[in-house]
Amino acid sequence: MKKWYEALFTDYADAYDRQPFTQGTPGECDFIEREIAGDRSVAILDIGCGTGRHAVELAKRGYRLTGVDLSPSQIDGARSKAAAAGVQVDFRVGDARALDFRGEFGLALLLCEGAFPLMETDEMNFLILQGAARALVPGGKMILTTLNALFPMAHSVQAFENENLEDAESSGHRFDLLTFRMHSRLKTLDHHGREIKLDCDERWMAPSEMTWLLKQAGFRDVEIFGCKLGAFSRADPLNADDFEMLVVAGKAWT
Repeated sequence: MKKWYEALFTDYADAYDRQPFTQGTPGECDFIEREIAGDRSVAILDIGCGTGRHAVELAKRGYRLTGVDLSPSQIDGARSKAAAAGVQVDFRVGDARALDFRGEFGLALLLCEGAFPLMETDEMNFLILQGAARALVPGGKMILTTLNALFPMAHSVQAFENENLEDAESSGHRFDLLTFRMHSRLKTLDHHGREIKLDCDERWMAPSEMTWLLKQAGFRDVEIFGCKLGAFSRADPLNADDFEMLVVAGKAWT
């Protein structure tokens, strides 16, 4: 039986690209470029790349990208998008929990909950961080955005009802304070117009545990910021009104 995230992305590429939270790509790529000082010799790995919106935009700017996603239909959409843009990106179907790269990249991206933290156990989510670390050269960098547990602890679950969605309904939210998991029901349409109903289960992360997990995975110098759609910035401190956190971490040299 497919997990909820596998079922959602089976035929969802077109609908995904219409969601409001996917509309800030150029500004987010501006931040990514600044973090590597515009060095186009840096090989970039986009983990959970989805329809390739960041990978294609960065390829258009002259960077070398590899994108990995569990969903064949998302990868098909990404390849079509790259072809339409006239750029080359190495898009691959693959599981973020079992990345087989070893020291091949200077930058890893884990953006917009493309893989982390959708997994059903903390151990599986940690495997994604470990794989990202293995894929990087010593001193390489990872940029990650993930769900900020300060938000549901400070806000009513009513703040989540149909928040920031297009052609979809999200309801029945229940935040478990023991596991930091949000359980909800999503109703949307696939690209054939068929209705999808899914019971979703997402792991929200506290800043302190995010720092600890990354250091256990082999990163150092973990920095956490607020995450603004289309306007990632080191100038925004994280607070309880941020739905996501923006994390920048460097892989240890040894």
